[in-house]
Amino acid sequence: MSSDKAVSIGVEHVVGAATKLRRFLEQSNKILACPGVYDGFSARIALQVGFDALYMTGAGTTASRLGQADLGIATQSDMRAHAEMIANLDPSIPVIADADTGYGGPIMVARTVEQYARSGVAGLHIEDQVQTKRCGHLRGKELVDLDTFSSRIRAAVAARKRIGSDIVIIARTDALQGFGYEEAIHRLRTARDLGADVGFLEGMTSVEMFKKAIDDLAPWPLLLNMVEGSVTPTISVDEAEAFGFRLIIHPLAAMCEAYVAIKDGLEKLKRTGRMDHDPKLTPQFIFNVCGLKESMAVDAEAGGSSFAEVP
Repeated sequence: MSSDKAVSIGVEHVVGAATKLRRFLEQSNKILACPGVYDGFSARIALQVGFDALYMTGAGTTASRLGQADLGIATQSDMRAHAEMIANLDPSIPVIADADTGYGGPIMVARTVEQYARSGVAGLHIEDQVQTKRCGHLRGKELVDLDTFSSRIRAAVAARKRIGSDIVIIARTDALQGFGYEEAIHRLRTARDLGADVGFLEGMTSVEMFKKAIDDLAPWPLLLNMVEGSVTPTISVDEAEAFGFRLIIHPLAAMCEAYVAIKDGLEKLKRTGRMDHDPKLTPQFIFNVCGLKESMAVDAEAGGSSFAEVP
């Protein structure tokens, strides 16, 4: 996102990321764009570009940490550790993280919320798929009943209140594909009434559905999952804001670009035996993206001299 289009959350640095996100949703009518990042390096690049929030994609976490498809393979421990790392690269920038189904019954959902909150995550979404879930843009999803989904949301909200956290609870439903629009909206209304802060209707299939969902759930904030090339029509951040969405995530923003660039580079290396990359991409440049200067400053401030000669 260019600097002139970036949305500033407008809260002082000392306020925690979760509080920033909550205040943004409560006090603004704008949209917050959250590019999907799948590891520490992609998160660093998104921060360097100047995004005001990040999205930790579950599909990207599974791919980068495990080399597997998004079929519910990543555990709570995998996801929380990854979220904690990304959220703490810059604790002033809110990170919204995928929390899948909450990883079990109410006790596990509560534990997930508590661990994500204590890890510095600003918001998380919990869905109504069965435990052996899959990506929301794959067919054949199975859902739990409304009572089970309600217990997940109730446990998440109660956990947030119990630990005094501002972490934003996002209720996601995948009911559209198998049960239709009305059931999906019913599930989201139920989650809203149980205290969820934001709604997430996965897999919307038309701009008319965008408008109807926002109207049917107003004034509750809604998140748009912009997965290009799938069932949801591609629209811009500005267009999503005009519709009335408050959050937009692009889960594949870094993964797709990384695949193309890495594959092209490796094919060239295999073909020619040389990389011949941009000369500015020195080790020092890459390390600076990853906080080299900041780390050196910490060492120097403490009186250390181990890195005094590092260029």
